[in-house]
Amino acid sequence: MMNETLKVKGMSCGHCVNAVESNVSKLQGVSLVKVDLNQGEVAVEFDDGKTSITEIHETIKEQGYEVV
Repeated sequence: MMNETLKVKGMSCGHCVNAVESNVSKLQGVSLVKVDLNQGEVAVEFDDGKTSITEIHETIKEQGYEVV
């Protein structure tokens, strides 16, 4: 399992948290997604044999947020 903490711009409310957490958690191999609004971070635990960090970045971008 891989653990990554991503800096994400544009998240500001509960809707943002739900959008990111629910959509990233749908990716195969993702076991944990936790958004920290105060820090502007998304912590992700995933199986890199089933999904990639690039797919996670793209999923966050599709929700309208910028991965820094």
